[in-house]
Order: sequence, then C-alpha cells, then structure tokens
Amino acid sequence: MPDNTPPDATPDATPDATPPGYELADRFALTTPAQVRAISNPVRTAVLGLLHERAATVTELATALGRPKSTIAHHVKTLADAGLVRVVRTRRVRAVEERFYGRTARIFYVAVERGAEEPDLPGDFNDFEVAAQESAAAFRDGTLWGFIRHARLPQERVGEFWERMAALVQEFDELPRSGDTVYGFAVGIYPTDGPRLPDTDD
Repeated sequence: MPDNTPPDATPDATPDATPPGYELADRFALTTPAQVRAISNPVRTAVLGLLHERAATVTELATALGRPKSTIAHHVKTLADAGLVRVVRTRRVRAVEERFYGRTARIFYVAVERGAEEPDLPGDFNDFEVAAQESAAAFRDGTLWGFIRHARLPQERVGEFWERMAALVQEFDELPRSGDTVYGFAVGIYPTDGPRLPDTDD
C-alpha cells in the first residue's frame, strides 16, 4: 500500500536566494477581461509559474516547456501587453540583446468590476480542475497530501480566510528553489450547496 505520509520538513542544505530575484509587487488585480484572458491559457500560466523561480528569456522558457520559441514569444507578448510580465534585465550575447522577463506580481487575482464585460474563459481556467488533472498520478502513487472541509461561515470570515490563504500562497512562492521535483500547491475557498443543520434557539 502506498505511503501517503507527507515528507519531513527538513531544512534546505543549499538554499538559493529568495525567488524570483527581482523586484515585484505582492498582488496585482486583474480588472479587465483582456487581463483575465491573458492568464486563462495553460501555456501562459506555465510561463508565469516558471517566472516564480527567476527571470528567464524566451529561449529558456521555450526549452523548459518544450515549445517553439515563436510560440512562447507570442505568449510572453500577450502577458506583457496585459501588464503581467515585464523585462527586468537584458544581456548582450554575440551582438544580440537577450531580454529576461519577470512577473509584475507574486499573486494575480480577478477583480473585474460589476457590470463590466465578463471574460470568455476556457474550462481549464478553474485552478481546481487543473490541480485535479495534475494530481491524478500523485493520488494513484499515494503521494497526494490534502484535505477538504466544509463549514457554514459568515461572509466576513470568508474574507479573513482569503487573506490567510493569500499569505500562505506567498510563503510558498518565496520558498528557495532546489531539489528535483516540482510540487503543486492548491488552496481555495468556495460556496457549495452542501447540507446544513437548522439554527437553534440557544
């Protein structure tokens, strides 16, 4: 039977500098449908994920993702036009200037105003659907560690939990990059139609 006990939390023997090694904001609100659509593509979300580690060139991103440079250049331009990535440094290699792209924030969140045009998003924009697909093999191997709970809460407590989750995500993003395995970390809170007990008079 697979061992699904989480690994020990041992200190990193050779920690790198706190990623990603360049200045960026903690959070960035996506306020337009174009910005939301920019992160709704799986290739672009993969690019943003890699840039959590460090700034990278289009060539490096293309190599990491196994995609043509022209394809990655197109996706990077889309992210840059939406204000989600920017050039953080350059270097000259054999008379050619290489651009290193970095994120503009550690966390992007959707904040489209009420009444604004709703973005047309593909199904895989749901982070939990992506996490479910990615984690299927780990579940079969007994290396998926997670919990799901349900509770009846007032809206203000939901907001408090969102702030705590965002802080935990930021902590995860800032962990030193090392080792040979890329781990996924999914966290969220959402309304359901789950059962509830009736209120009491006490």
